[in-house]
Amino acid sequence: MPLLKNISLLYSCKPDGGQAAVHAIENAALAWRDGVIQWVGKEENLPNIFRNQSAIDAGGNIVVPGLVDCHTHLCFGGWRSDEFEMRLRGKSYLEIAKAGGGILSTVEQTRKASEDELFEKARMLLNKIIAQGVTTIECKSGYGLTLDDELKQLSVYKRLQETSDATITATFLGAHTIPPEYKSNRRKYVDLVINEMIPAVAEEKLAGFCDVFVEDSAFTVEEARAIFLAGKQYGLKPKLHADQLTSCGGAELAAEVGAVSADHLEQVSDEGLNRMAKAGVVGVTLPTASLYTRQPYLNCRKLVDKGAEVAIATDFNPGSAPSYDIELAMMLSCNHGRLTPAESLKAVTLYGAKALDLHYQKGSLEVGKDADFVLLDAPDVNFWMYHYKGTSVTDIYIKGKKWN
Repeated sequence: MPLLKNISLLYSCKPDGGQAAVHAIENAALAWRDGVIQWVGKEENLPNIFRNQSAIDAGGNIVVPGLVDCHTHLCFGGWRSDEFEMRLRGKSYLEIAKAGGGILSTVEQTRKASEDELFEKARMLLNKIIAQGVTTIECKSGYGLTLDDELKQLSVYKRLQETSDATITATFLGAHTIPPEYKSNRRKYVDLVINEMIPAVAEEKLAGFCDVFVEDSAFTVEEARAIFLAGKQYGLKPKLHADQLTSCGGAELAAEVGAVSADHLEQVSDEGLNRMAKAGVVGVTLPTASLYTRQPYLNCRKLVDKGAEVAIATDFNPGSAPSYDIELAMMLSCNHGRLTPAESLKAVTLYGAKALDLHYQKGSLEVGKDADFVLLDAPDVNFWMYHYKGTSVTDIYIKGKKWN
């Protein structure tokens, strides 16, 4: 039975206590068997059954649960570095989109790419993401916008699930934007999503969630409601891109349909926050997108004060958030989102797992949960966030096995 000792601080991040409660244990030890945690606590309290076990030396590092990135767009064709310069020259997100850039630019490149080409690119990126301490990751489609191309993206994720050590959850995002061929008949595209795409995704068991970009430039609340109703009939749980650019009722809809999470929320209304908190919808902040698009950051303190649980994710994608640096996202959520370092840790562990409906298995270091954990070269969580240096990860364990 493997045993990890000489841990200066272990943050177990258990469910009780709210956003700031990360449950630090000094001079800790951790034991697991067959990838499942068997014991966690102070080393001096180690049960006799473990005392004669040969131990792995944590080297005085701190230990946190494996990090969860609960919102990414991992599979895509091409990149969009030209848009970076366009934004620096003053073009807005919507202006770039209207000029033929944005999501539709990536759609064109993703459609052209083969499944094997997309898989190899996504696999390479995934390994770099795991190296940042991310052991659980959500991955969306949404760059195909045809039945075959959406299934192609989701098939890439299925192959990654079968070949990667990390836990990967897939989300169907056929309602990312209206493709150009349906520009004059958006109702026909919504019908395609509802009547063809969702049944095919469900039949092939390619996704667990259905996401919709609810925005003035994307899908209306009414369209999203119809898509979510269809998805729920096929067992796909709702998630939303909500209130990113305008306050258009996304958070309210998330509460209404019982969404697992509502993501972005930079322009969320107070009424939307109240309804989300009451319905138990996790609010996911995506500060890297605000960094790159130069849009206002979500004030996460408002969510916490309303009683909503906050998760942090990278929104990794080729346009508005081309960075998969989860620690950067955490630091931005502290400096601009007004979370404390402890609150940001809870946001990328237990609450990140909750945004994927995986909190019963992931996100905290408790007996019976998967032995996913990360060793960090930092004296505590405050110093970790304060002294941002790219990554502080020294070792990664996924289901009890050292990665790489």
